[in-house]
Amino acid sequence: MDATAPHLNDEDQPAEQQRSAQLRRQLRWAAGAVSLTLREPADGLDRVRVRAREFVRGKAPAPSYTIDSDWHQSLHEQLGQPWPCPLAGEFEQLWARVLEDARSHGVSLGRSTYGGWDDGDRAFAQAIWCLVHALRPRKVVETGVARGVTSRVILEALDRLGAGHLWSIDLPAMDSALHDSIGIAVPDSLRKRWTYVSGTSRRRLPGLLSEVGPIDLFVHDSSHTERNMLFELQRAWPAIERGAIVADDVQQSPAFARFTASIEAAKAAYVAPAEDGRALFGIALKDG
Repeated sequence: MDATAPHLNDEDQPAEQQRSAQLRRQLRWAAGAVSLTLREPADGLDRVRVRAREFVRGKAPAPSYTIDSDWHQSLHEQLGQPWPCPLAGEFEQLWARVLEDARSHGVSLGRSTYGGWDDGDRAFAQAIWCLVHALRPRKVVETGVARGVTSRVILEALDRLGAGHLWSIDLPAMDSALHDSIGIAVPDSLRKRWTYVSGTSRRRLPGLLSEVGPIDLFVHDSSHTERNMLFELQRAWPAIERGAIVADDVQQSPAFARFTASIEAAKAAYVAPAEDGRALFGIALKDG
C-alpha cells in the first residue's frame, strides 16, 4: 500500500487547487522522507533515490511479466479447492461491507484515494481471502497497512475459521496528514487477532519472523522498491514451511521475477492482474 511516491489524481478539482494540493502533499512527503532518513537512513535513501531517479529520467519502463489469465482457477486446483470458488459470494458481501464502512468514515477506497496511494485492490483481496481459507493459517505476517483493507480481509477470514493471528508491520505514510486513517477499515471486533508492529520491515521483519515463525502466509504491500521487495520476500520464504507469499504491485520492479527465479520448493507461482488492470500482484506457493 505504501509506495515510493504518490500518484496524484485530483482531476475533479480546478487546476489551481490541484497545483496547491499537489504542492502541499509534496512538502509533507519531503518532510516525512527527511524524518525517515534520519531514523532509518537505508530505507529513507532508498525511497528518495527512486523518487529522484523518476524526477530526472521519468518512470522506469515496467518490467515484462507474463500474466496468468487463469490464475484464480489454477490457484484453487493447486490448493485442492473446488472451482468455481464456493466462497465467492461471501467475499462479495464482505467487500460491500468494507466499502460501506469506509464511506461511513467519510472516505472512498480505490486507486490514488489514500493521499495519492492505492488501497488494497479487490482481486488482490479476494486472492488472499481464498488463500486464508485454503491454508487455514495459524500465523500470518503482512507489511503495509495504510487504511487496513487487506488487513480487514485477512482478519475476517481468520475470524470465520475461528483460529489464527495476523501481525502487520507498517511504517506510517510519509504524508503525516494520512496518519489518522491508519487501520480504520479494521473494526474493534477483529482486533483481538491483530498485532500492529510500527516500523520499517528492514528493522522489524527479521526479529518478528524469528519470534513467531514458522508462518503460513506472508503478504507484501509496503514500499515496492526492488530493494525492499526482495528483502522482504527473501526473508519470509524460509520462514514458511508450507504456505504462500503474496506480493502487491509487482509491476513496479523486477523483484518478484528475481525472487521466483531463485527460490526452491515452490509449488507454483502466478502473476495476476488487479481488477482494473492497472497493476499486477504475484503469488508463490510453497509445498513443504
